[in-house]
This record gives sequence, C-alpha cells and structure tokens, in this order.
Amino acid sequence: MKILIIEDDLSFQEILRKTLEQERYVVEVAPDYRTGLIKLSDYTYDCILLDINLPDGNGLGLLRELKEMKKSGSLIIISARDTIEDKVEGLDLGADDYLAKPFHLAELVARIKSVIRRNNQGGEQLVSYGNVKANPHSFDVWVDGKMVELSRKEFDFLLYFLQRPTRLVNKSTLAEAIWGDHFDDVDNYDFVYAQIKNLRKRLAAWGADIEIVAVYGMGYKLVLR
Repeated sequence: MKILIIEDDLSFQEILRKTLEQERYVVEVAPDYRTGLIKLSDYTYDCILLDINLPDGNGLGLLRELKEMKKSGSLIIISARDTIEDKVEGLDLGADDYLAKPFHLAELVARIKSVIRRNNQGGEQLVSYGNVKANPHSFDVWVDGKMVELSRKEFDFLLYFLQRPTRLVNKSTLAEAIWGDHFDDVDNYDFVYAQIKNLRKRLAAWGADIEIVAVYGMGYKLVLR
C-alpha cells in the first residue's frame, strides 16, 4: 500500500517515512503545496498524510483540489493547529481523520490502518475474493482455509488485486503502486511480468479459484476461474 506524506518539517517527515516503511508501506513525500499537488495529480495513494501549514499554501486548499479531482484514497490531516474550527473544516472537506501534533507514532499507524480498512476493505480485517483471503497488516494469506507463504512483493501484488477484483489494472499503474517513486528509474516492465508469472503459478499450485488474466495491450485483471 502506498502513502504520501505532505509535510514541510523535513526531520519530522523523515521520521514518519521511516516509521511507515517499517510497516511495509510504500512511502512518497512532498515538502510543500506545489509538490504535493503535482503528486496528487499524477498518482493515486491508499492514504495521504496532510499538514495544514505548508510554506507555499494552506493544506486545506490541497484537500479542496483533491476533492475536485475525484480521486480515491484515505486522507488524515496532521497539524499543530488543534482548533475545533480547523477540525470541522477539514472533516467537512472530506478528510477521514484529524490528528493534532504532537502525537504518538503508534497512534498514527493505528489510524492509518483504520481508515484504509474502512475505505478499502469495507471495515473488514481481511480482504478476500474467491477462496483466497489476505490480512493486510499481518501479511498472512490463506487459500481455502490453509495458510500459504508468499514473498513480500508477491503479497503486495496479490493484495493490490484482491482490493480491486475484476477491475482492469494497467502495467504502469500496478508498477507505480508497488514501487512508488522508484518506478521512475525503471526502463521496462520485466519485473512486473516476473512477479505476475510467479504469483499465477503459486495460486494455481495451491488450488486457488481465482487467477490473474492478461488483457492484451492493456494490463491485468483478477477474476474467478
């Protein structure tokens, strides 16, 4: 899962990034309004952490622009401004949560998991399709009730598809969702093909009743066999 941190305090931004990467999130950062807007325009995120006080604009303005883009994803405001007015305005504009600084990192992680679970999984702890279930937080996978093992990247690919069953996903969107900013340094999609190939073999060997099918020239789709 991919998170964008829009925060101008670079030392705090780095603490957040390292904490969330330890939780196995793909993390991207933006130090100001302009960079945040560019990233929000170009990419999609599972969760956005947004500071209100940015050096070149008010974070609530970014929230308004995000709402106009009609993009999916959870958003948590993290701000030193702790007034009722700011909280009400932020939530009214579409924020899923509001966390006042200073806060414990463990609380932030818990809130991120909560809003993602609510928005991506309908409030359910597990994500499932067919006879396959996955826990996004413990990284466990079950096929027909039996626990199986996947590599980290294989799990990330499977979870991405499980959260979007029957939806067509193009190669660039898939690669960017799994690798984040690092995808810009890649010249081809060989790594995507390899991961999909391995995941297909594992699902078939375990008796999964789902499969990832290729849609020629467009991308992939998770369907029932």
